[in-house]
Amino acid sequence: MPSPHAETYSYLGPAGTFTWAALNQVPDAADQIWRSVNNVGEALDDVISGRSVAAMIAIENSVEGGVTATQDALASIPGLRIVGEYLVPVDFVLVARPGTVLADVKVVAAHPVAYAQCHLWLDRELPEHEHLPATSNVSAAAQLLAEGTVADAAVAPPGIDAEYPLTVLADKIGDNPNAVTRFVLVSSTRRIPDRTGADKTSVIVELPSDQPGGLMELLEQFATRGVNLSLLQSRPIGDALGRYRFVVDLDGHILDERVADALLGLKRFSPSVIFLGSYPRADQQAIEYVSRYGDDVFIEARDWLRGLIAGEPGD
Repeated sequence: MPSPHAETYSYLGPAGTFTWAALNQVPDAADQIWRSVNNVGEALDDVISGRSVAAMIAIENSVEGGVTATQDALASIPGLRIVGEYLVPVDFVLVARPGTVLADVKVVAAHPVAYAQCHLWLDRELPEHEHLPATSNVSAAAQLLAEGTVADAAVAPPGIDAEYPLTVLADKIGDNPNAVTRFVLVSSTRRIPDRTGADKTSVIVELPSDQPGGLMELLEQFATRGVNLSLLQSRPIGDALGRYRFVVDLDGHILDERVADALLGLKRFSPSVIFLGSYPRADQQAIEYVSRYGDDVFIEARDWLRGLIAGEPGD
């Protein structure tokens, strides 16, 4: 039950979605008010408008890659920061109204991302089926109970039959048993989470021009500072053909000297750098780096240069 001073968190609902499961991982989330929304845009608008203090949104899937709707929204809506990430294992079941058998299924309701992760199973077991898009995995199941629905079955998360009077026709229908979706908690706060040594930093960067070597020059900002990238994905800017921005996740925190120096290099290089935040990694794995890129090396080099400028011996 929410506390008397509870704050509101937005998530792609209704209850039971993978986003709902991600929000369950947030410390003290159970004491807050949860607001179910229909899409990423609505969730982020809640944050910008102040209706919610934060929103949980999917940003990457181990099978499908980056969630483009989320990436484009973060690139176009100013004032947002990622303050945490959470991983949710992804599997699916096929559900239907009681009395339905697999041979009866002609139309399958499914969220587009869920459908993409089950299409091999669906194409094999239901080769003539049609796809009816849904706003979420749980809403796909709920569609089956709506009057006049054309769907015969739905792709939904396990356990959905405990929430709705539906029958499970098949379980473990995901094409990849190791599929994981990465979620991020997005806020409008300016405060950056403390450095933990197991952190990630996200930015969105534009190339200054469409010319040979542009992407390599961008990547050199990280390579020459020993900063590893865990995600690099291009997205069209939309104002002209051939114009792209890059969504980048890098290992480390903005307070790490090597990361800070790389961000300075990006700012000098790119006409637009959107800092999305530094935050603890969900897997809590400490960042490994070569010793010559440690904080002390950058600090020593900066002190050496400062001493030269001040006229101190440079030996």
